[in-house]
Parts: sequence; structure tokens; C-alpha cells
Amino acid sequence: MCKPNVVIVQTDQQSLWTLSCYGGGEIETPHIDTIAENGVRFENFYTVSAVCTPSRGCFMTGLYPYKHGAYRNDVPMDRNVRTFAHIMSENGYRTAYIGKWHLAGGERPGWLEPEQSMGFTDCSLMFNCSHHKSMKDCGQNKPVFESEAAVGDHISYTTDFLTEKALEKIDQYRSQPFLLMLSIPDPHQPYTVRAPYNTLFPPDTVKIPLSFYEKKLPDWAEYDEWGRKRYFPLSMPDREQVFRNIKAQYCGAVKCIDDNVGKVIKKLKELNLYENTVFVFTTDHGDYMGEHGLLEKNNLYDSVYHIPLLISWPKGLPHNSVIQSYVSIVDFQPTLLTLLGLPLSGKEQGHSVNSLFTEDKPEREEVIFLHPNDVPRAGILTRDYELAYVGTGWQTDTEFTDHILFDRKNDPAQMHNLYRNPAYEDIKNHLKTKLIRHFADLGFDPKELPSVLVQDCKAALEAHI
Repeated sequence: MCKPNVVIVQTDQQSLWTLSCYGGGEIETPHIDTIAENGVRFENFYTVSAVCTPSRGCFMTGLYPYKHGAYRNDVPMDRNVRTFAHIMSENGYRTAYIGKWHLAGGERPGWLEPEQSMGFTDCSLMFNCSHHKSMKDCGQNKPVFESEAAVGDHISYTTDFLTEKALEKIDQYRSQPFLLMLSIPDPHQPYTVRAPYNTLFPPDTVKIPLSFYEKKLPDWAEYDEWGRKRYFPLSMPDREQVFRNIKAQYCGAVKCIDDNVGKVIKKLKELNLYENTVFVFTTDHGDYMGEHGLLEKNNLYDSVYHIPLLISWPKGLPHNSVIQSYVSIVDFQPTLLTLLGLPLSGKEQGHSVNSLFTEDKPEREEVIFLHPNDVPRAGILTRDYELAYVGTGWQTDTEFTDHILFDRKNDPAQMHNLYRNPAYEDIKNHLKTKLIRHFADLGFDPKELPSVLVQDCKAALEAHI
């Protein structure tokens, strides 16, 4: 068999419930569902940091945020680390990236140059960060983003524009094995989408999460200006309607994404490339979209960490398969390279999970570790519980104290914090020990952790050394 092509579609801030193949009932996503039907759906795939830059760095490198360097938004990735694009390029693949990168620092939009592109030899349509909703060709070297207020049409709307460029690349590259990564900036805020998607979901029909009406949140969530203060504070008389309007646009943006994924699949089939193409669909993190009265991400409720991962390869992977084992975003890079029969960088902190494609039996303990970013938070997720600790952050010196322990099976909406319940002290200590051991094994600087963990981590690190 000749080398398979690889197409990766990564969206920005797309929650698991938006996909019908994951059981979501509000939006039909038949084209994305096709990837699951012809391949593998990872039921329990998690990012370790629910914010754009660190999550994307983990995906590209198989390294935790502190190791790849881009530990928070607008901090560049260490130029010495190796992405899967580096390795694929060195092994005969043409490599192209189209869309949002967000790993080159704070420049916006920040069109990348070849020396910045981290293994993608074609970076002509690779920009660092923008969430403008309209862009167009102007006969210049690079496309132009229109004003922040502009919302494009079926040609200029950013999702459509970038997808059309991806279709052109597939045409251009079809005679040689290629890696094409299409990074769509939607459905990230601002929550607007082009016609007709802006009216597909009447606001009065969208579902409101039960926890939207939650009155008292942990202190770190109460401080969150994205939801509780900016968009729909508790004092707002029409807060429910404001939320409904936002969610209707968000749902429309997802539907637009699905239709554009359908265009990519159609192009691959027209060129007889689909059967031997590894097609990946994922996102960097979710959006609370009203849960706990919040929007956006980077709080400790686990729904923004739990994200979709779909991989199809009709010639090489089982069809309509579901993997229940827990898999971390740092496992993606070694998994992809192993699937392609390519060497690893040798620096990965994640592990290949290719054995799960044939037999869904985890080879190691099922646990996800949540890493600090611009806020010193750290946590651990198992099938049964989430334990997480918080420190100062959000541009405040406040030392938050509402650490959390949630029973994930019996309280999936995470509305009952068990942290101070003495009946759970043994469980809490057991999980804390695992969390401390994880950071000590990595050689993590304890100063980057919430203060409540620092001394224990120092002691564990010294014992480890």
C-alpha cells in the first residue's frame, strides 16, 4: 500500500455535544459523522489544558505545555521541539497548513514565514490568530481580513474561504503523499455566523443547560468575566434570552463547519484519494455555552476538556468503531506517527495508543492530568472523580480557595462540590497523591502549581531525584 495522505480538520472551541455522532441531539452533523462511520470514534479524548495555545501545542508535539513552551495563549512554542509535520516532511510528505495556528506568540493575524512554520513546508495560508468572520483575496501575497464587524458570504466567510483554499491544495498535491491541516477558527467567539446559518436555529428552541441557573459557583468561577460578569450576569433581567441568541449563532457556526467538512470529503472521493487518506477531525477545547452560567473555556468543569477525536482510514482502520479508553491529547502525535509507520521524535511525553484500534484494552491507568496555563490550576480526571486545585490568576492576586472534587458518575453536571465533605477525604488524598506524583515524574517546577500543592510537589520531586 502506498503511503496514506493525511487530512486534519481542527476547529476552535467546539463542544462534544455539537456532534450527532457523539449523541448530540441539537445539531445534525452528517458529514462529520461520516468520519466516525468509516473509522474510529474516541469516546473519552481529553485535552490537558482548555485554552487554545497550550492545547494546540500538545496536539502537534506529544508534549505537555511546560515542555513545548507554549503554556498559555500568545506565548510561542519552543522552536526546537519537533511536530508530526517535521517528521512527515522528512519522510516524503508534502506538508501544508491552512488557518489559525496560535503557536507563534501574540502577533495577530501574524502570517507565518517558512522559518516559523514548524515542519509545514507550505505555510502560505498559515496565520497565527484571528477570529474575523470575513476574508478575501485582493491580488496581494496574502488574503486580507475584513473589519471585525464584517460577516462574509458563502465565498468570503472565513470557514468557507479557508475550506476552498484547502480544496485547491488537495488538487495541487494529489500526485504525492501529503499532510494537509485545515484549522478553522470557528465556532469560537465572536458568536456570529453568515446567512443562512444565522437563522437555522431559532433562539427559542435551543436547549438551556440545567446548570445555567446555578446561583452559587466556586470563587474562581464567580470571578470569570466571560460568563458571570460580561455576557449574562445573574442581575441581567433578560439573561436567558441573551444566552439563547448566542447559542443559536454557535449552533449555526457548527452546521457551517459540517457542510465544509463535507466538501473536503467530496473532493477526496472525486480524486479517488479518500480510501487511502487518514482523515482526522478534532478541536482544541470546548465551550461551556451556558453551563454554570459561563461561556468560553479555561475553568475547571470537565466539559471543556472532553473533546471529539475522530479518525478514519478506510484502507487501514476498522469502520464504525468506538474506543472507550481514556486518551490524552499528548497521545495524538505518537499515535498518528505510529499509524503511518513513521519514527517518533524520541521526546514525546504521550504514548501511542494504536493497540486500541484492534482491541480496546488500556495498557496503562486511565487518568487525565490537567496542567496549569496562565492560571496555576492543576487537576486529575478519572472515570469516577475530578479533583482540581486553583491558585491566583485572572489578573488578580486573590488566592482562590474553592478547590473541587466532583463525582463524575453520579453528578455529571458537576453541581455538587465534595471537596470539604469528610466522607471523601480518603478519595481526595488518593487522587492528590497521583497528581503530585505525575508532576514530580515530569520534573515540573512546583512554583508553577497552585500554592496548596507546592510543598508536596517539592518533597515528591526531591524523593524522585
